[in-house]
Amino acid sequence: MQGHAIQRIAIDAAERLPAAESGYPFGPEHQVYKVCGKVFLLLTELRGVPIITLKCEPQQAELHRVIYPSITAGYHMNKRHWITVYPGDGLSPGLIQQLVEESYQRVVRGIPASRRPVWVG
Repeated sequence: MQGHAIQRIAIDAAERLPAAESGYPFGPEHQVYKVCGKVFLLLTELRGVPIITLKCEPQQAELHRVIYPSITAGYHMNKRHWITVYPGDGLSPGLIQQLVEESYQRVVRGIPASRRPVWVG
């Protein structure tokens, strides 16, 4: 998957999630998606390359980094709990959508049940 395709797919996936909100709290070059005030997706460019950064379960993040060369530890984030995805071979639209949904669910699970926009198992 090349160019801005990963960002377009990530945005499409995030826009479909309950109570997901988009904003630019870090400036116009950093689009952020939050749920209940908690970040689950960041989109920006690094040296002209479009990237997305997502929350990920640590063991799953490690596995993704082994399988996909274009998935690395989270750029400017906690390297254990976040991953950054660069354009590259081997990525599919389904994988990007799955990563966004899993990031969202991981964040929602950390929100008190009374404030959650949806039930997450």
